[in-house]
Amino acid sequence: MTEFVMIVTLISIWSSLLMSSITLGGAVHFWLEHSRKIVDIVPLKRYPLITIVVPAHNEAVVIAQTTQAILELNYPADKVELLIFADNCNDQTAQRARTVLQLPKYEKRKAKVIERHGSGGKAGVLNDALKMAHGEYIGVYDADAMPEKNALYFLVRKILENPTRYVAAFGRNKTRNAEQNFLTKCINQEIVVTQRIQHCAIWHLFKIGRIPGTNFIIQSKYVRSIGGWANGALTEDTDISFKIMQSGKLIALAYNSEAFQQEPERLHDYYYQRLRWAKGNYQVVLKNFKYLFRKSNWRVKLETFYYSCTFFWFNAAIVLSDAIFLANVGFWIVHLFNPQVMIPFIFGESNILIAQLLLFNWLLMIILYILQITTAAATQFGQATNKQIWLALASYFTYSQLFIIVSIHAVISVALDRLLRRDGTKWVKTKRFAD
Repeated sequence: MTEFVMIVTLISIWSSLLMSSITLGGAVHFWLEHSRKIVDIVPLKRYPLITIVVPAHNEAVVIAQTTQAILELNYPADKVELLIFADNCNDQTAQRARTVLQLPKYEKRKAKVIERHGSGGKAGVLNDALKMAHGEYIGVYDADAMPEKNALYFLVRKILENPTRYVAAFGRNKTRNAEQNFLTKCINQEIVVTQRIQHCAIWHLFKIGRIPGTNFIIQSKYVRSIGGWANGALTEDTDISFKIMQSGKLIALAYNSEAFQQEPERLHDYYYQRLRWAKGNYQVVLKNFKYLFRKSNWRVKLETFYYSCTFFWFNAAIVLSDAIFLANVGFWIVHLFNPQVMIPFIFGESNILIAQLLLFNWLLMIILYILQITTAAATQFGQATNKQIWLALASYFTYSQLFIIVSIHAVISVALDRLLRRDGTKWVKTKRFAD
């Protein structure tokens, strides 16, 4: 029985390594191909009207900087409509946003601040904005996400390559407070890998895009046709991504579009932010799991399989391997005082090969983890340093292991939400800090 458990764990880890290796290979090919291209800012064949929506719940600390960054985008001023929603705020979010809009150089811009007191969270804000929007496309920036000057230009440029098939385009997000402490440095590495390895690879290999929470545009008419965003969804971005793929349309990657967002600087804020994301992703996976066995778009099947493996199978394998390790440590301590107590998952002559393979797998996981980070860093000027390698090694044994705890908590929470019929859409707001 113990050998069977170890073999199952072994196969699971190998499967995870294979998927990660395919992703890394796809990303390397993507960047080798695009590194030869010179990207110039040239006039677009047309400039569609874009309604930019900023959902802001008690964001007084950061809203002024974000508002100004959006108003300074390299895009015709008369082709941008800005809607800032102060959503159920009890601070000065609305006043500080209006202060920026009242500056002489912005007085004639199509921009307004809406003080909202509705429900539905961020998805509710986006649905309210959808009713008011005049733009051909809706762009979304979180209150802490400062777009780079050409961010919107690159999103529109990408979507105009194939406006019939590309109903949405998304860019990349970077950490603006990466050097604040060890936590933000680790978050920055995670985001760099997600944005420059995973997103680039799956777009390059499968033309699969995932709408992030910020820095994207989506066709207004299309969103209306699918009934808008799912009110109260913890991850409304993942939910609508699946809907788009199910319809056969694509979410295009505009890899040159960048926005700088603020990440949690305290462990408590980070934990509950990632718990919300994990719960939301679990909910979306459970909602779409049926499509694995029904006639549906192949991209939906692939994404559902990927999410299912990542959040269920591979997480379970990691938890199982950790349980084996902790059980052995516990029984070994007892064995020191009572030699008659046997260690359950001991490697003897009959399974020494399994022991060697498990050790080899463990080393491969560390190497692949560091390789992903260093490869992602190499695609950004000045990021590939020895310091990043040592940080990656430290984060593997600390920061990355926290995801296991978050995942277990999320699974239990989603299960209890369903069993007890309680509201699972409530979440703790991430605290912002002044730059």
